[in-house]
Amino acid sequence: MTLNIVVLPGDGIGPEVTDEAVRVLDWFAAKRGIPLRMTRHLFGSAAWAAQGTTMPDATWDAIMAADALLFGATGSLDQKHIPAEERRKGSLLRMRKALDVFANLRPVKAQPALAEVSPYKARTVAGADLVFVRELTAGMYFGTPRGVETQPDGTRRGVNTHTYTEAEIARAARFAFGLARTRRNHLTSVDKANVMEAGALWREVVTAIHAKEFPDVTLEHMLADNCALQLGRAPTRFDVIVTDNLFGDLLSDCAGAINGSLGMLPSAALSDPGPDGKRRALYEPIHGSAPDIAGKGIANPLGAILSAAMLLRWTAEAPAEADRLEKAVATALASGARTADIALPGEKVLSTSAMTDVVLSALEASK
Repeated sequence: MTLNIVVLPGDGIGPEVTDEAVRVLDWFAAKRGIPLRMTRHLFGSAAWAAQGTTMPDATWDAIMAADALLFGATGSLDQKHIPAEERRKGSLLRMRKALDVFANLRPVKAQPALAEVSPYKARTVAGADLVFVRELTAGMYFGTPRGVETQPDGTRRGVNTHTYTEAEIARAARFAFGLARTRRNHLTSVDKANVMEAGALWREVVTAIHAKEFPDVTLEHMLADNCALQLGRAPTRFDVIVTDNLFGDLLSDCAGAINGSLGMLPSAALSDPGPDGKRRALYEPIHGSAPDIAGKGIANPLGAILSAAMLLRWTAEAPAEADRLEKAVATALASGARTADIALPGEKVLSTSAMTDVVLSALEASK
């Protein structure tokens, strides 16, 4: 069955890195027979400029009908002129909620070739191989009430609400426990149970599910601030980390230092399987739109390319091809290929497209 992949390049460097991920997926379609049909749709600032809306109806319909989304980046300072209601209409949060992609996988694997790029000692990051399961459709980013209100004395007050139900915690935990069973059978659950009631509930629910359904998986609980420390001090202690929306966002960015750049990190956002057994999915690099370097052809495409590898693994159900692509990226890095964000002083720097050329050469050699 041909897979319907909707491509949403988005803002800033999004189109540049997404183009490179599409080039790689085109290679897998042509050379490895992966049945992909990719269609590009307007979204965000580009859609606003062309049609006066950040989310055209045709784009939304395509999103709802897709087997998976390949997303670039969203948000930039040049969106301030777009009305708030339009920004919400085209927001990534709206897409995540509508697709119910609650499990956000953010793998972080140390690349030996980048050991000197990391701010951490090489012996600290060597062998690090962990994955975050970030709950993605609840918590601080979705809780109500929220907003900025004016108080009786005329001063303003900002409000965001951190809220979780047992069911929202439980399905994230079950996904993470199941993933741990396919890896090294160790799960770290991260919260702030010492000061947050929602965190205390998180810990209670995870503990109960462990006892009843996954007693074979080793479970440890860790406070979020300690986890931030341990990611820099001893990242090899982690296998799977499950945590809430806010902490997952912050801590996975901290882990980006293992390879020296957020430009290296991919992600997949997945739903539970539907009646047909298929999951809804959204794949994207975790970096932002980086408007300061947009259009210069220097952005690192590897986060987007590795997100394409996750698409091969989870949506195309082609794990061997996903492995092939991940190995090609490692081969490219081992050969000395570098974009500006992962280059040491004096090293040759490649453009966005030239980095992809090296990855494609490694794929050709792997056949």
